[in-house]
This record gives sequence, structure tokens and C-alpha cells, in this order.
Amino acid sequence: MSSREMWRRAAGLLLVVLILTVSATPEFRAFVTLPDHMRLPQGYAHELSLGLPFSTAVQTAGGSGLSLAGSGTPLQLAAEQTGRYTIDVKLFGLIPVRRMTVDVVPQIRVVPGGHSIGVRLQSHGVVVVGFAAVRDEEGQVHHPGREAGIQVGDTILAIDGRTVRGEEHAAHLFQEAARKGRPVTVQIRRNGERMERTVQPVKEKDSGRWRVGLYIRDGASGVGTLTFYHPPSRKFGALGHVIAESESKKPFEFAEGQITAADVIRIQKGKRASPGEKITNNVESGPRLGVIEKNSRFGIFGRLSGAVRNPLYPEPIPVAMASQVKEGPAEMLTVVDGQKIERFQIEIVRLMRQPTAEGKNMIVQVTDPRLLEATGGIVQGMSGSPIIQDGKLVGAVTHVFVNDPTRGYGVLIEWMLQEAGILKTETGAVDPRELDSSRGFAVTARRR
Repeated sequence: MSSREMWRRAAGLLLVVLILTVSATPEFRAFVTLPDHMRLPQGYAHELSLGLPFSTAVQTAGGSGLSLAGSGTPLQLAAEQTGRYTIDVKLFGLIPVRRMTVDVVPQIRVVPGGHSIGVRLQSHGVVVVGFAAVRDEEGQVHHPGREAGIQVGDTILAIDGRTVRGEEHAAHLFQEAARKGRPVTVQIRRNGERMERTVQPVKEKDSGRWRVGLYIRDGASGVGTLTFYHPPSRKFGALGHVIAESESKKPFEFAEGQITAADVIRIQKGKRASPGEKITNNVESGPRLGVIEKNSRFGIFGRLSGAVRNPLYPEPIPVAMASQVKEGPAEMLTVVDGQKIERFQIEIVRLMRQPTAEGKNMIVQVTDPRLLEATGGIVQGMSGSPIIQDGKLVGAVTHVFVNDPTRGYGVLIEWMLQEAGILKTETGAVDPRELDSSRGFAVTARRR
């Protein structure tokens, strides 16, 4: 082997060692975890743990609303004035390697929730949630609706040109048309597109009633938890996850919706492979608290009829942006008896800082012995329970781990505020994610 070849191999080996050494340093790890975009509340100081060989510089179109202080690590990033800024990160102070966008936003204060609520959504028409076999008077089995091309998740808007107003009305229209001995024209909506299908009802042997073999539902109802109330706008957020069709997993489309006060009368404790549940009353008949205007992957949002109080936090508290949340102790507010809001200790055991809005941002674990004794951990009906850390509202509990009810997912409050229209954004669209079935929401259906 020539000396030149030996020197080339030695240089290559030295380069590999250098790269591995640099990649193992805290400075490099801090660099690769820098977000492309983040928000900071006005008046907040954020630490940037960047040292040599990196340097930073703030670029702004005017003013000095964002500044960097310090010569070592961590650097103090001070958000003094609202606006959009960029931070350039350079290697050895010469080579640009990263650019961050920082939005300094006004400080937002909200009343934290924790209230147990009933949720009711009324659909446009009726939603098909399943199929049923119909046995005719000769004993033959039919599936009229499915054979006509109707699918689970379709919304039936009209029957023979008459607008459907609910489950009982749909059943009446089907019966009326069938008694005339002719097929029924059904107008449906599927994925935003309207279409017509023709169904031939079948007279059922046992009941003597005409059936089309469809399970339908005109609404969704369940129990959840209020996350926040924003007094200046009267807006609220709850649940922290979408209300989805049980079969299609698509967001439930609704014509109107409301939330009501609900009493927790008992707890069905959670255990491995069997999530627990809050048992409540007044889900649909309790005092109305407000109207629902939006059902999204980050929860339900709307406006309250009047102000709500939280005896644990009589005054509104600040909210935390994603950059302010950290792994460690926190508390969760929820109801386990009647309407009494209580605080329980939890741990944020992992943070997932996605570059775009996402519904599962943290993993939390219940550590409070009282809550573990009462519920076994996170149960259905706790969706939306606010998470508070260092006196700030940081997020909400959304899901329970089926095989470990002491653990679950949470969503960052930043994304809920953005979805509610309280926190304005100039960033791009969010990425959709697969819906999860382990949420605290139950629905029922009727056969037609």
C-alpha cells in the first residue's frame, strides 16, 4: 500500500471519528432538535442551548422586538415585541446551516376547565353506521341498503325528495314509500359529494314492517371535559380530539351541537385492556353551557352562553406555547365525583415536538395515588382534562393507553388555541393523522 493511500485512509478515519464525536456533543443534539418555527409569548425569555461551533444572529424587518443575550450556552432569547423574526444559525460563525422563524405573540390568558360536560351533536339528515340483514316473509335474506350501493358513513339527506329531520322521520318516510309498493329514492352525501341511490324496501317476516337494512343515527352524544374558556371572546375548547364516526373514523359532520353540565355519579375503574369510564347523568338534559361550532382533530370548539368559574383558579391563567412545555411534573384538572373539579398530580414523561400541528404531542402518566385509587388512571370522559405546569395551561389529556390506563396522550394547548381562532397563525396547513378509537366518547345507532 502506497503512503498516499495510507494517508487517505487515515484522513478518512479521522473524519469519521470527528463526525461521530461532534454528533455526540450536547451542542449538536441541541442543534438538530431546533424547530423550524416556534411561537413565544411577549415578555417571555427562552433558552437556546447552542454553543461552539454554532453562532446565532437575529434578523428582523424593523424594530428590536427579539434579542439574544449571553456569550455562552444557554443563550437567552428575549421576546419583547410582537412580530415575526428569523434566527440564522451559522457553523463557526461563517456557514449558514439553519434558519428559524419565531413569532412573538401577545400573552393569552384563559380560565382552565376541568368541568365534566355532556356533548350532543345533531347531524344533517341521518348517518349510516351499519347494515342489518332483513328476512322476508318467504325466509329469504336481503340487504336492501347495501345492495343499493349505500355505504357506512353516508349521510341520508332526503327520501323521495323530502328532507330528513331525524331517525324517526327517516323511518316514517321509508315506511310511507314502501306501503305504496315502489322503490325509494334516497339522496346521500359521501365525502362532500351528493348522489342518489334507489332502495327496494323488504317486508320483514317477524315484525311485518318494511325495512331497508340500515343502522342509522341522527347525532352523537357522550361525555368529556372542558379544557379552557377564553373570557374576551367567550370561546371554549374541549375534548382535545375529534368526534369521529365509529365505523368510518371520519369527523362527524353536524348541523348543530351543544355542551351541557354533567354530574359524575360513579367511576368504572380502568384496567389493562379494559379502559374505564365516567358514568354521568344529564348528558343531554343538563343545563346548556354553550354551542359547538367546530369539530376538529384538536377537539370541539364554540362559544359559551355565560362565563364559567373554576374554584381552583378564580382568575384566568397564562397559556404556554410549545417551546415553554417541558418534561416533568404537572397537574391535571378533572371531576371524579359530582361536579367538583379536583387537581391530580401527573408526569409529562415525553414530548414530541412536531414541526406542524399534531394531536398527540405528549405522553403523560398519572402519579397521584388518589386518582389511581379512584379511577385506575385515565378513563373515558377525561378527554379534554387540562394539564397545568408551572402555573400555565400547557395542554389537555386526550387518549388512554389501552394496555396501561395510567398512561395516555395529550395535545398541546397551542394547537387548540390556534384551532379555536384565538391564536392566529401564519404557518402552513396541518398534517392529518390517523384517528384513534380509544377516546372517551360513546354513540348509539338504530336499525331501519
